[in-house]
Amino acid sequence: MKYMILIYGEEQRWNSMTPEAGQDVMDQYNKYTADLAEAGVLRGGDELKPTFTATTIRVRGGKAHNTDGPFAETKEQLGGYYIVETGTLDEALAWAGKCPGASDGCVEVRPTNNSAM
Repeated sequence: MKYMILIYGEEQRWNSMTPEAGQDVMDQYNKYTADLAEAGVLRGGDELKPTFTATTIRVRGGKAHNTDGPFAETKEQLGGYYIVETGTLDEALAWAGKCPGASDGCVEVRPTNNSAM
């Protein structure tokens, strides 16, 4: 079964980090990514650009309305994701618990609708 590991955190935290602290976090993510790949469960993933680069589109009455920024104002923003394929939800949750983002933000695990992709 394929699962998305959605990583939420405070974007502003990145702006206040020293270059050394930022590199430490990136090293943690690089190791986590390598561990997923080595285990053979990694199917994809990426870091997302900051929320100010997002555009939200809503169609109402047949007309598209674009809004700069994310859909909702929240303390934590979606910053990246992984797609993993594991035999069980418990395995996916175990991998999510090892994600560096789980230690200072939150990580959501959600099965994909079409696991054959």
